Amino acid sequence: MTEHGTLPSMGTLVRWGFTEPEAALRRIDELRGDPLPCLESAGQAADPDQAFALLLDLLAASPDPPELEARLRADPLLRGRLVRVLGASTGLAEHLIRHPENVQELADPDLAAVRPAAWALRATLVASVGADPRGSEPVAASAEPDVADALRVAYHRLLLRLAVRDLSNEIRVDDVAAELADLAAGTLEAALAIARARLPEKSTPCRLAIIGMGKTGGHELNYVSDVDVLFVAEPADTDTDAEADALRTATRLASQVIRICSDHTREGTLWPVDAALRPEGKNGPLVRSLASYEAYYQRWAKTWEFQALLKARPVAGDRDLGAAFIALVDPLVWKAAERTGFVEDVQAMRRRIVDHIPADQLNRQLKLGPGGLRDVEFAVQLLQLVHGRTDPNLRSPSTLKALDALTAGGYVGRPDGAELAEAYRFLRTLEHRIQLARLRRTHLLPDDVGDLRALGRSLHLWSEPVNELTLAWRRHAREVRRLHEKLFYRPLLAAVARIPSEEARLTPEAARARLTALGYTDSSAALRHIEALVAGVSRRAAIQRTLLPVMLEWFADAPDPDAGLLAFRQVSDELGSTPWYLRLLRDEGITAERMAKVLASSKFVVDLLRRAPEAVAMLGHDEELQPRGREQLETEMLATVRRSADPEAAVAAIRGIRRRELFRVATADVLELIDIDVVGEALTDIAIATLTAGLAAAVRSVAAQGRPTLPTRLAIVAMGRFGGHEMSYGSDADVIFVHEPFEGAGDEEAAEVATAVVTEMRRLLAVPAPDPPVTVDASLRPEGRQGQLVRTLASYTAYYQRWSHVWEAQALLRADVVCGEDGLRQRFVELIDRYRWPEAGVSAADVREIRRIKARVDAERLPRGADPTTHTKLGRGGLADVEWTVQLLQLRHAASVPALRTTRTVRALSAAADADLLTRADADALIASWRLATRARNAMMLVRARPSDSLPRDPRELAAVSRLLGYAPHESGLFLEDYRRITRHARAVVERVFWE
Repeated sequence: MTEHGTLPSMGTLVRWGFTEPEAALRRIDELRGDPLPCLESAGQAADPDQAFALLLDLLAASPDPPELEARLRADPLLRGRLVRVLGASTGLAEHLIRHPENVQELADPDLAAVRPAAWALRATLVASVGADPRGSEPVAASAEPDVADALRVAYHRLLLRLAVRDLSNEIRVDDVAAELADLAAGTLEAALAIARARLPEKSTPCRLAIIGMGKTGGHELNYVSDVDVLFVAEPADTDTDAEADALRTATRLASQVIRICSDHTREGTLWPVDAALRPEGKNGPLVRSLASYEAYYQRWAKTWEFQALLKARPVAGDRDLGAAFIALVDPLVWKAAERTGFVEDVQAMRRRIVDHIPADQLNRQLKLGPGGLRDVEFAVQLLQLVHGRTDPNLRSPSTLKALDALTAGGYVGRPDGAELAEAYRFLRTLEHRIQLARLRRTHLLPDDVGDLRALGRSLHLWSEPVNELTLAWRRHAREVRRLHEKLFYRPLLAAVARIPSEEARLTPEAARARLTALGYTDSSAALRHIEALVAGVSRRAAIQRTLLPVMLEWFADAPDPDAGLLAFRQVSDELGSTPWYLRLLRDEGITAERMAKVLASSKFVVDLLRRAPEAVAMLGHDEELQPRGREQLETEMLATVRRSADPEAAVAAIRGIRRRELFRVATADVLELIDIDVVGEALTDIAIATLTAGLAAAVRSVAAQGRPTLPTRLAIVAMGRFGGHEMSYGSDADVIFVHEPFEGAGDEEAAEVATAVVTEMRRLLAVPAPDPPVTVDASLRPEGRQGQLVRTLASYTAYYQRWSHVWEAQALLRADVVCGEDGLRQRFVELIDRYRWPEAGVSAADVREIRRIKARVDAERLPRGADPTTHTKLGRGGLADVEWTVQLLQLRHAASVPALRTTRTVRALSAAADADLLTRADADALIASWRLATRARNAMMLVRARPSDSLPRDPRELAAVSRLLGYAPHESGLFLEDYRRITRHARAVVERVFWE
């Protein structure tokens, strides 16, 4: 008990946040009145124990403790502000204990109303040293020896006023940092006034400007930080030749300013002034003239120096001279990104910073570590320097203002910009609170639990301050690192930086000249496309202005830049209002680059993409462009059939899936992510899945017409390149159909229903629609087009036993039963194996017949006027030569060499070489020719969007085909030479092996 009532219990103090309530209760008698208001207010401080203890120390140091205690008890606003400062900062508490009169600063009711202007802070600080604050540059300061201490006292008094607003959440961290920078600028001005007062009487007059750099220049200073500066000087008299003497005077002034701010006295210290960002660093002169700076930056400056100058701002001294310095360096800053390797240099510098962090500090570094402040600042600065060349809105030295401008201009996505700004503010606030605690320069998160608790409470995390703080910090650091990786290593940046500023601005004159230089054949049409894409002030147009200068160059690296730009406009018109589209191109540079290459290389891909432009989303990741397996495709397509009651709608959806998968394969092919064997297998899988689902839809359609139960089993046999799993983009689906009636079903009824189902399937797959049709060709069936469309297994058995010719056995070499009932499929394979892998091989007469047919094909089917050396199918050493040769080997030897029993050409050739039926060199020659002809055939379809067997005679088309086959620009002649040489070697093997 006391005369004032009951003391709070220790439990109450614990609830209020005290961790050592006994210590607080032991000192309770030092208060003269009721202790409850002070104790309860201390419970709102970051560290209640510290706040209460320092409050008692402050009262003891006061000239009139009872009067101060009474004021605190009577004024809750003053009391709350005071304990918040005392509980968060021992450094400011020490200042108050030395100067208890400054407690009155916290009673100001207007303290939080308006942020003090920079000129007002400057005037207060300059006046504190006895200089005249009204002039453009203070020239007279007090000569008293302790005038520097007066500056320190004034600075800390103003810092106190700022800190209490900060701790009370009455001011945002952006404004805290800006006010700290204004305080630093005013302090430098006052220190310069003191330095002038200390100059020897006969010193040569000079003009001196102090340029703020880093966080000082960016208006984002910390509570305790090095104040980075440059000093620039000129003679006071422009007619004098005494530049050297003037620079010596300026150097004395600069040295004094550094000493005044950095010295430690009974009033503590301000902060170190760091001039290490000057040319040549600490080895260079402290002060330089404008001409000296210009010579250095023009000739010797490194990339990081221009990055540092991004934040340069005159903060003290001669204002005109400071403005002249900025006018000098500003154009250099905004051309720095054009330096060779600029982006890579900045990225490498950031990596070096992280690599040099001590291992024991890496996970506590708020500033330099991964996910720290530097990650945000480097990402923002790199984007500024690259894009700010053409967009003056980005030229702010403030990180957050620049980030806002980058977000508003479309260079950074809105969600990313908001997340990055929130994380940066959190990290800066955390850094401020850590430094405020002892007014010491540090960027390390404390590892002491008590310090973490106080830190969390200073951020108003009351429930579980340590856990809440740790979780929030880790979450923000994780997001910063993710976004840093996304923005800082954006592939588009390096490409944009390589483009000269004038060309990157995309003015009509610059664009027209650049289009012509890049090789666009119709620059007027291209310019119209560009104008349509970038017109207006929308975010969409802003992002396009960023993308197009680079994409124009990427289009020009591909065979048909004009077609690429036109296709890009068409796709952008379709998707431009889709939120993800431009964001994907901007943020995932590989997507934009791949899109440019694909659009300017392949009309086939363009046609597929125009029908479903959302497929652009696949381009960003290699795994998205890998072909999907047959089972996965069949599952998706069959599910589509089951979901749709309308067979035509179901097949339309199936064809949409097919179109998407064709785009996936063709794009991967153009981008050289898959080889020709994978292309053939993938296209075959797509065809099989399409026929499987189409057959299911046809069965449902026929059932809906009155045949709910089919009386027969059905199977589809792939033939030719389809059966060989070697389809090309222009291949039809060559098939034959087989059915087998169920027991008790009539043969006529079964045949009628099977024919109806097959006919309906072919109709559904060929219905006119936006997606490419599926041509199902059954002309390889027995008796050709005159024969039955669908035969029973028994009918096939009777036909092959009685009527089969050697050429039909040859055709069966590539038969693969790909769809239908499993048992029927197996029985059909068992049937045809005896004919295509004859136990005794083929007779001499059969060999002569095969050669006769081949000679007739060579003589009659090669189109009139076609060049036999460049016809991929029927030309010398082309696909037919190789395939007939391997098929003759299969007919002769497959019975004794099981490895030859395959429908795949390359696999059969390798097996023949393994069995010594061919030399390895001969097999390799045939395989090389077959693959090259297949690739060329596919490339022609990709380029023209229509099938062709002859290599193009048009130079532009030939160049486009050769580019897709890996040849450099202007190497189409070399491609032709290589094609003729490789096929000539294959033809020589065919002459020996097939024709003997």
